[in-house]
Amino acid sequence: MTRVVTAIFLVLPFLAGCASPAYYGQAIKGHLAIMSKRESIGELLNRDDLTPALRKDLELAVEIRAFASERLGLPRNDSYTEFVRTGREAVTWNVIATKEFSLQPERWCFLVAGCVPYRGYFSEAGAEKFAVSLRKRSLDVFISPAIAYSTLGWFDDPLLDTMLQYREAKLAGFIFHELAHQQLYVKNDTLFNESYAGFVEEVGVATWLQDTGRNDALARWKSEAKAQIGFETLLQATRRRLQREFDSGHSAELMRQNKNTIYDEMKVQYQQLVREEWNGVSYFESWFNREVNNARLALANSYQGGLCAFRNLYELAGEDIVQFQHMAAEKASLSKNQRAVWLGQACDTLIGHQ
Repeated sequence: MTRVVTAIFLVLPFLAGCASPAYYGQAIKGHLAIMSKRESIGELLNRDDLTPALRKDLELAVEIRAFASERLGLPRNDSYTEFVRTGREAVTWNVIATKEFSLQPERWCFLVAGCVPYRGYFSEAGAEKFAVSLRKRSLDVFISPAIAYSTLGWFDDPLLDTMLQYREAKLAGFIFHELAHQQLYVKNDTLFNESYAGFVEEVGVATWLQDTGRNDALARWKSEAKAQIGFETLLQATRRRLQREFDSGHSAELMRQNKNTIYDEMKVQYQQLVREEWNGVSYFESWFNREVNNARLALANSYQGGLCAFRNLYELAGEDIVQFQHMAAEKASLSKNQRAVWLGQACDTLIGHQ
């Protein structure tokens, strides 16, 4: 799993919710620093001194941006028509936290974006400082680097050099994902928003690769998408086991011991998937290279927990992306509880149960 987390937070001071002035200060400063470095992609492509590698990347981004609106029905605006050289590996760092015996992430609220299960920082040091304060409260904490962030259409989001670190399919995925947030966003429902954008990314990339004849990349993408379903099923099963333990009434000492056992067994089950289902390819090895705890699991649920529901919705739409967008908007209009029930169905029980 690569670092593809989207940070959605608006940085204007009058949009402040429950965060401190210092937090908004770093957000405003960071966002303005990004926006001040914007360069027109069209103008860059007309320059003779552009490196061949960057020219190739920018031309590809122009192609992908046009495809997003023309083929996927995503917003047609000036987002991703400008480029920013950050010189960094990540643009923001998101801090996620849960209680030691809970899978529910702490939430922070912003007037327009609503309440979200993370706080984003434009510096890794700022994120780590906040994480330390949370760990002192005995919370499980995880810091996730973000390649891009969305302003939900309040600004024209630029293409960032952080988005160019991966192969072309990933670049397409970043652009489709972020534009999807502009297309459909439900305040205070991160699971719905990220699952929707994640699915638009998934089907959008597959459609783009197929339509443009990138057959080798398409085969690789389909293999990864299939593996993603198996990985999500494993995460869902682990969450269910942990929740039963946290609801058990056991002592803190015993719950802590059993929690560690469940995580250890999840790693064993993952290796079994690698051997028996994925022909030895460890698609998500990077996921296990850092600490695995409740916050990490909560983050994964926030971003992938409802993907299977949207995959099924796409099938019900006859794999017609326009019809799918209409049906997704209908799901967005449900009550929060109704959306939660729909999104929370197990991956292996969805088809035929809408």
